[in-house]
Parts: sequence; C-alpha cells; structure tokens
Amino acid sequence: MSASDPGFRAAVEEAQAGYDEGGVPIGACLVAKDGTIIGKGHNLRVQKGSATLHAEISALENSGRLPATAYQGATMYTSLSPCDMCTGACILYKVSRVVIGENKTFVGGEEYLKHRGIEVVVLDDETCKELMRKFINEKPDVW
Repeated sequence: MSASDPGFRAAVEEAQAGYDEGGVPIGACLVAKDGTIIGKGHNLRVQKGSATLHAEISALENSGRLPATAYQGATMYTSLSPCDMCTGACILYKVSRVVIGENKTFVGGEEYLKHRGIEVVVLDDETCKELMRKFINEKPDVW
C-alpha cells in the first residue's frame, strides 16, 4: 500500500478539489475488491451548507445504490482519519480496509474500526498533511 495507489491518488485529487472550491480539503475514494473505483467524493459541508456531507459519505453517495455485496471487501481511501460518522458508515457497509492519508491533524475512529475487524493503514502522507495545514492556516474559523 503506497501513496501511488490509484484509489489513494483519487482521494487526494478529491481533497484538492474540495480545497479549490473553498471547502474543507478532505477526499475519499471507495474501491471494490477487484480494484474498480465504485465512487469518490470530497467534503461538501461548506459548499452545500451540509452537516453530513463528509468525504467518505460523499464517496458512498456517488457510488449510487448498490447491492450490499458490492461493498464487501472494498477499501475506503480517505485523506484524513475518518470521524465517528464516517467510521460508522464504513462499518455499516462492511468495508474491509480503510487507508488513511494522515492522522496528525485529526484522529477519528481508527481503533473502533480495528476493533470491528477492519484493516486500518495510515500512510502519513505529506501532501495530505500540507493541504490540511494550509487550509487550517487560511480558514481556522471553518475548521
């Protein structure tokens, strides 16, 4: 697992898109067991005035309505450690692995994911950390 993985690259691209739109730069990409991208998205709380459109939720929303089997064995790539809501969504949809770009800015439900049998990989990616530092520096009131 590395930062060059297509699913992770898509999550980082989504984070950048969120930043470019003036939103919170967190991106996610859901990849099926066979390596196919099911859905991707970014945090839209600012852009849509939403309380719940976090990156992982956005990726699930953009996946469309799929049979439960489509999520089993899938990997959720996310640029930042998932919050409790997004952790719960990964558990609900039986995602097998969560790959996190960075968890220095925020640590979410990683231990709970592990407790529920989900593999957690933290890449400690400098691009993700820098994007969050830049955003927080520019818009501390939004963060």
